[in-house]
Amino acid sequence: MELKILDLSFSYNSAKTLDGIVLNIKEREILCIIGPNGSGKTTLLKCMNKKLKPTTGTVLINDINILQMARKEVAKNIGVVPQVSTVSFPFTVHDLVMMGRYSHKGRFDTENENDRAVVYQCLARTGIAHMADRLITEISGGEYQKAIIARALAQQPEILLLDEVTLHLDINHQIEILELVKALSEENNLAIVMVLHDLSLAARYSTKTIMLQKGRIFAYGRPEDVISIENIRDIYDIEIEIGRSSKGNYLNVIPLSIINTEQ
Repeated sequence: MELKILDLSFSYNSAKTLDGIVLNIKEREILCIIGPNGSGKTTLLKCMNKKLKPTTGTVLINDINILQMARKEVAKNIGVVPQVSTVSFPFTVHDLVMMGRYSHKGRFDTENENDRAVVYQCLARTGIAHMADRLITEISGGEYQKAIIARALAQQPEILLLDEVTLHLDINHQIEILELVKALSEENNLAIVMVLHDLSLAARYSTKTIMLQKGRIFAYGRPEDVISIENIRDIYDIEIEIGRSSKGNYLNVIPLSIINTEQ
């Protein structure tokens, strides 16, 4: 599996949000998209899964333009965990995950034994099989996020897009979710693209990192090369220190002070 983005640009009315994006993501890779608010991170994800149509450029899955693919075909290839996902109707966790089978069903098809087996596997893999009959309105934020990931996995995609998957979660749930994402990439040969604001977590869990500034790629490569003191200073207007953890040798980004740009 290979996801290619070729010279992609996007504009909201006359305001250019993305400009000249070129990327290449393969299976078992985790690409983290970082950058300040308004840099185009979520817009880029939406262009990747046909939620938005690029103004120019192309998104290819195994060399097939996604604009030539039906919506269900896109869903069979790309699973999405959105930044804000709220379901107010009291579905059970099982019913929510079963929605991921939609792309594999005809208009009048009902769920079958294979669908139920896939859903159970996704529930088990995300650690929430014991909650299958619980209402989604009665579970915690971390459990709900696992259910949304399980729903995306039920599509049996080759690519998983995650937009701020750790938003509003306690640190223990953040690590748990990101460890799950990393394991899924390796076990299921998934290509993962995720937006993260936490630079230390982005450095720890990505194999590649892209830093956006005003819709353009400012830096792209290994996380330790992209997440540097100089790049963070230039993009975020903040002074930082970068250290290494005593266990695992992970990058730790420590904010120090905001740069006074008015001087």
